[in-house]
Amino acid sequence: MSHKILTPPPGVHAGQIRHTTQMLFAAMLSVAGVMISSALPAHADTVVTQISVGSDPHGIEITPNGKQAYVTRNTPNTVSVIDIATNAVTKDIRVGTNPRGVAITSDSAEAYVTNINSSNVSVIDTEKNTVVATIGVGNSPVGVAITGTRAYVVNAGADTVSVIDTANKNVIETISGLGDYSNSVAITPDGSKAFVTNTYGNSVSVIDTVTNTVSTTIRDLGSSPNGLAITPDGADVYVANLSSGTVSVIDTQRDVVTDTISVGPGPSDVAITPDGTRVYVTRYFDNSVAVIDTATRSVTPVGVNWPSGVAITPDGAYAYLGDTRNGNVSVLAIGKDAPTLAGEPTAGVVGTPYRDAFSVTGQPAPVVTVTGGDLPAGLTLSRTGELSGTPTTAGTFIFTVTATNGFGSPVTLDATLTVAAAPERPVTGSLTFFGELFGS
Repeated sequence: MSHKILTPPPGVHAGQIRHTTQMLFAAMLSVAGVMISSALPAHADTVVTQISVGSDPHGIEITPNGKQAYVTRNTPNTVSVIDIATNAVTKDIRVGTNPRGVAITSDSAEAYVTNINSSNVSVIDTEKNTVVATIGVGNSPVGVAITGTRAYVVNAGADTVSVIDTANKNVIETISGLGDYSNSVAITPDGSKAFVTNTYGNSVSVIDTVTNTVSTTIRDLGSSPNGLAITPDGADVYVANLSSGTVSVIDTQRDVVTDTISVGPGPSDVAITPDGTRVYVTRYFDNSVAVIDTATRSVTPVGVNWPSGVAITPDGAYAYLGDTRNGNVSVLAIGKDAPTLAGEPTAGVVGTPYRDAFSVTGQPAPVVTVTGGDLPAGLTLSRTGELSGTPTTAGTFIFTVTATNGFGSPVTLDATLTVAAAPERPVTGSLTFFGELFGS
């Protein structure tokens, strides 16, 4: 899979497109913003760290073994390597001019990096983190994806795809017949089809990887299709339409668009969780990621600074996003929310069974404990925040509870629980007893 935002046409330096792109997005903001301005469900995603990588990060990909992330940095002509375990940059690798797309071989051994303005591909040995080969391709290569021993490189300046033999490190075929300004590429899990976006042609070309020819062209998309990704089961392609603020869903068996999802301004790159339940779409000029639930097709925005490329760890726990404006990579914990804790216990009575619960939210589910003061004798607090038992002592009890789940800061709450004395039992039966005793 390759990751990038809109790239320049041939003959135009990579930096020159920014002013035009910003104007394009400015015209879209009010329209696309309205499309998802309605109330949306809460989504359990949290930015947990920012990794400083230096200027201009764009494309990003994570090795299948989950050990390293490779981040292309356009203007310094380098690739930064991040150790996933420590979230630290371990090396900066010099490559060609204006690197953009990146893809990793299935054995995690090599990274293929497209260099736009030098019209070649740098091959990086991921163990030594050095460039071991440079392969000439077509004009202005952008997207790249790998299946088996073949790397498919999209040449935006030539509207062609170069097919590289990854064993011999040479181009074995060039595929033509694509649309205008071919950009990104994704390959089905079975390796039978490659889908290529044609950004200026508003279409997607479908390549038969057996014959390496264009088998069909899909045209009923939104405007300026850019990034794309395929679900792990190979059933659907999600295509980000840069200018229309939508994502098109393509059925890979029939090669037809089956749905169009409004996601907000400037959708650019796309990544899908390994379980296929969530699609992450970067919205660079809106400082957010649109998260699509693949079951309901509902959309939830998550705030992330200036996201460009996006990649998800093989275990589906984190999304890594290039923060182009600030020179960072944002790490988003997927399905994680910091804990919240609220509520005030109701009053109890000595000798009467008691049950009440604090309101607790967070993902993973927080653990709630007493961290100060004492509960009334006879009551206990469960890990989920439920108070239960039978109080044995009257009084007013002040205590502190804390909720933690490993994300965000622990949350504490001071609580007061009043236990009333048991009511006195009425005396009954005395008159009947004495009446029987004296025969009255």
